[in-house]
Amino acid sequence: MDTKTIESFILEAIPDASLVRVEDVRGDGAHYTATIASPSFAGKTRVEQHRMVHAAVKEKIGDKIHALSIQTIVDGT
Repeated sequence: MDTKTIESFILEAIPDASLVRVEDVRGDGAHYTATIASPSFAGKTRVEQHRMVHAAVKEKIGDKIHALSIQTIVDGT
């Protein structure tokens, strides 16, 4: 699994995202961080925001990666 593929899965599910950045933090193709900014997160709790991102990638990634750390940002633009 590569970062661009994960980014595309997130953008597919959250098309209004102004920022989607995925990094392979260990360089092993199994541990990633994702930073996503979207107006869709407005009014949602941090848990709800993270669930949106997990839902975007869960079925497509399955058990192909070990960890995905998520940071969400409410984008007001």
